[in-house]
Parts: sequence; structure tokens; C-alpha cells
Amino acid sequence: MIRVNFFRSIIYLLAIVSVLFLSGCIGGFEDNSLNGETRVIIDSYNREVQVPNNVERVVCQGSGALRYLTYLEGTDMVVGVESNEHRDDQMKKPYLQANPHLSNLPSIGEFRGNTDPERIMMVEPDIIFWVDPPSSSDANQLQSRTGIPVVALEYGNFWTYRESLDNSLRLMGEVIGNQERPEEVISFFDNKIDDLNERTADISKSDKESVFIGGVAHRGPHGFQSTQPEYPPFEFLNANNVARDMGTEQAHVSKEAIVDWDPEIIFVDASTHETTPSAIHELESDPSYRSLSAVEEGEVYQVLPYNSYNTNFGTLLANSYYIGTILYPDEFDDIDPDKKADEIYEFLVGSPVYNQISEEFYQGGFQKVSVR
Repeated sequence: MIRVNFFRSIIYLLAIVSVLFLSGCIGGFEDNSLNGETRVIIDSYNREVQVPNNVERVVCQGSGALRYLTYLEGTDMVVGVESNEHRDDQMKKPYLQANPHLSNLPSIGEFRGNTDPERIMMVEPDIIFWVDPPSSSDANQLQSRTGIPVVALEYGNFWTYRESLDNSLRLMGEVIGNQERPEEVISFFDNKIDDLNERTADISKSDKESVFIGGVAHRGPHGFQSTQPEYPPFEFLNANNVARDMGTEQAHVSKEAIVDWDPEIIFVDASTHETTPSAIHELESDPSYRSLSAVEEGEVYQVLPYNSYNTNFGTLLANSYYIGTILYPDEFDDIDPDKKADEIYEFLVGSPVYNQISEEFYQGGFQKVSVR
């Protein structure tokens, strides 16, 4: 009888162990949460994801994912990059200019999240960060195919989706084990935006010159009629933007409207140099544009493009300070735009890269443009 009970006990114990083992397999990877090796987080797509407690190897995919990890000082963890990061023209992105070793890492497949699961598995990351996947099911499918936890994030922005930006930085920081740095980055953003607003909030509209920005990049370079009605630097600076009431995120403005607005100061996005005709060439050669007050008075200035594989927040802030020195010289008399840009880049990406980017890719960066 004792012998029978003994064997029954052994069989019962083995059954329990089998159940525990089988129940520990979720999404293609083993659940070690009970022994303290992993933990469960809720990502931006409301997915429960089991992640290692100690993350050492990471890949990022989707527009801006690698930028966020750079902001969080995590570039030493990256073991593979999307194919676009290997192109020479991508060195215009500050995070790559500051961390050129990233462009030498193995490719994990095509960009915009069109990566190759097999290539991802070859570099053996602990985590895949995916910014703005089409759906949660896409993130689940990649996780299932690779057996690697996929943390889905929303990129967000400074205006409509600021909460998404902050939450994604905090979530990424939590996963990589650096929860202080996200708060530093968020505070940095807040302080700069508040500073820009405080310098200009009390200036009456009657004392503000009218402004317009043309040649704004959007999924590639454009000519002069491409603008952004709620161009963030203008918003931060409370500027008198003639296109603001158009009510769209991006707009292709008619020539007639621009002539009718006749802005007193014009800014041009430097990405326009990459298309033909460029915004600057149009201002030089088109009789209608040559009659604009800003062109006649020599009030045309160049800023850096901030849209390159999603929003480059450092460049956006750097542009804001430069524009401030043009629109409100008294309120920004303590600002050297080049030095301010480097201060911003050094904090966010680890190196003062303004001169390298502006000289190599944008024909001099912040400057007055001669179009007469």
C-alpha cells in the first residue's frame, strides 16, 4: 500500500510540474516571472508583455524608435538597426551623427517596421521596441514569430499627443532599467517650451511682424508652397503666422494666397535644397514671389528640417530659439542660436552636432538667405 501511494505521489507531482511548465509559455517565450527573471508590463497598445528584468540587448523598429532610445542613453544596448540607418544621407539625423557606430550594426530588415523576423533573431535581442505598429495584432505576430518580447509604443508629439510621447519614454526607460532619464528628458522639453512661451507671451499682436514658413518637409522635400499651418516653433513663440487658420496639419498653399498674405518675414525649411525647384529658387525666380515684402526687404531665413523619420524634437527646439532671435531680438538677446542648438543636441543625443549637420547637409544651417 505504501509503495502504491508513493508512485501515485510521484505521478501527481509530475503532472503539476507539467502544467506549470506549459502554462509558462506565453507568446512564444517562457514565463519566468515566478522566479524573478521577468516581469509583466502594459505597453502603449494595452498589451501585457512579459519582459526580462535585466535587458542588455535591444533592437528598435518603426519611425523614431531608435531616436527615443538615444534620448534615454541606451545606444550601447542596440544590436541591430533598420536598413535605412545604413544610408549615408541618414547621417543628417542628429542621433546618428552623434552615434555613428549605430550605422555599422547588422541590418534587421527594411525600415518603417518592415523588418525580417529571421534577421532579428540572428542578432539575439532581449527586447524589440516597435514604434507605431499598424495594430496590436502585428506586434503579437512579430513576437510569436521571433519568440522575443515586443513592446509597442506610440511616438506622440509636442502638441496633440504629448501624453503619448511622455508615456512612451517612461515605458522604454522602465523596460531598459533607467527610470530617471525619461524624467530628465521630459523636464528638459517642458523647460524649453515654457521658456519660449514666457519670453513672448506678453507681446501684443500689433507688435508682431507677420511670418510664413515654406518648403516644409513632409514625407520628403517640397517647394515653397508646402507649409505647416500650426508650425510648432511659431506656436511656442506665439508668432503671427499668416497660415495658422488653415486648420490642417500640412498644407500646400496656393501662390495667390501667399501673395495676398504678403508676410513680412519668411522662413524656409532647408530640406527644400533636396528638390527641384527648391523654395529658394522659386523665391529668386518667380515674379510673384519676388514682389513679396519679405523678399524685397531681405527678410528670408533658413531653418533646419525637423521631420526625418518622424519628429526630431531637438531640431524643433533649436529652430524655435533661432526663429525667436529673428522675430523678437530684444527678448532673445541672450541666445546664440548655434550654441543653443548644440546645448540641445548634447543633452538629447550625447554630442554637439549642429555644425556637422548644418554644414554637411544643409548649406550652412541657420542663416539669412539672399534671394535678390
